Amino acid sequence: MTPGIPLDLELLAVLTLPGVERSVPYARYFLRDTLVPARLAPGDELLDDMALVVDEFAGNGIRHTASGRGGKLSIALLAGSGLLRAEVTDDGNARTRPRLREAPEGESGRGLHIVDALASRWGHHSDGARTVVWAEFETGSGRA
Repeated sequence: MTPGIPLDLELLAVLTLPGVERSVPYARYFLRDTLVPARLAPGDELLDDMALVVDEFAGNGIRHTASGRGGKLSIALLAGSGLLRAEVTDDGNARTRPRLREAPEGESGRGLHIVDALASRWGHHSDGARTVVWAEFETGSGRA
């Protein structure tokens, strides 16, 4: 077993990117290129949902952690029976961790509410100083 990977999931691929805004589209391309066509069809709604979640996690990692101050972030894609999981690991922020805000105001603070609505479940854990934010998506079949 690889450390940090749940026992019932297979690691499909990992990509490490610099912690800059222009890396966010590459995170989405990586997700699509890894999952299509072997796991999801190009127009699959689940693919769009996962891309939006990875976009949110990567953007947050760049804006709110040391990743955006000269660091990096990594995107990992995993699969299990009827399940796909996306993880974004950033360089961490000693002061805060990802959390849902009760009543987001304006344009900021809504992203994790979208994640919460799209993913089957999501969460985060520390990996030393780094933070791993993950989301799982049920595929509705045994062939994730």
